[in-house]
Amino acid sequence: MTAWGFKLTGVGSALPEKVLSNQDLTAWMDTTDEWIRERTGISERRIGGSTSGLATQAAQRALDAAGVSPSSIDTVILATTSPDHICPGTAPAVARELGLECGAFDLQAACSGWVYGLVVANGLMLQGMNRVLVIGAESLDRITDYHDRGTGILFGNGAGAAVVERDDSGAGQLLGWDLGANGNWVHILYADHGDTLKMDGKEVYRQAVIAIQRTVQATLDRAGLTVADVDIVIPHQANVRIVEAAWKKVGFTMDQTVMILERTGNTSAASIPLALDDALRHGRIEPGNLVLFVGFGAGMTWASALVRWA
Repeated sequence: MTAWGFKLTGVGSALPEKVLSNQDLTAWMDTTDEWIRERTGISERRIGGSTSGLATQAAQRALDAAGVSPSSIDTVILATTSPDHICPGTAPAVARELGLECGAFDLQAACSGWVYGLVVANGLMLQGMNRVLVIGAESLDRITDYHDRGTGILFGNGAGAAVVERDDSGAGQLLGWDLGANGNWVHILYADHGDTLKMDGKEVYRQAVIAIQRTVQATLDRAGLTVADVDIVIPHQANVRIVEAAWKKVGFTMDQTVMILERTGNTSAASIPLALDDALRHGRIEPGNLVLFVGFGAGMTWASALVRWA
């Protein structure tokens, strides 16, 4: 794959104020704080707000960080599995709130959605666009049963966004990417209309580890690089045990991995940009670093993208 100019010039995030702790959940289900943390790595998650509201907050912060005007954005891509409405999409409402007059559409690839959006943005810029706003936002409390120990301990709300720009200087590059899906596993994590999430936890765990290995290797092969070349990894924040199990097979370390799961829970399409914003605010990414984004989730979908940070 030929590298070309690609950089994320502004990143922002948003979380609802209301915290739902593991201790809070003990009043609704047979569990303990220790049991949840041991199996997932999660201590708390956020609930409340709406997908459009959280997306708007995160996106405005990304625009401010990039120092660009709304009129300069060519398209809005909103990755979400919990839109405000079945129809229309949530992205047009977000664009309206931001004062944007451009294309705006939702992208549904569950927890892989934001990385899918990043790759789609790259394609749009290859066709001549200059700036694409890529958002991941969820209000998963609307489809989560917090009395169900299998799912209620995992999911929360949040949003993250990035302004993605052409960079013809070549300092920042999308070096490799991979998108995939296997519809044979639709039944292991899903929510019907008007119902809450249902999950086969053991099978999700097994398939996620397989998917992570597959997509990481495919992206590195496309880039002509190896695990040793990667500086920072930002995976979907689903379950710390899934990431640890995958890394044992892939060869990454937890020290080079950005994890915010403990205080956010699983925020699906929002989790990777939320973690990216956290990493930037804590100075964990420097110009020239190779940053690998890895998504995996319901569908079963997977996605990864390797970026040279500008």
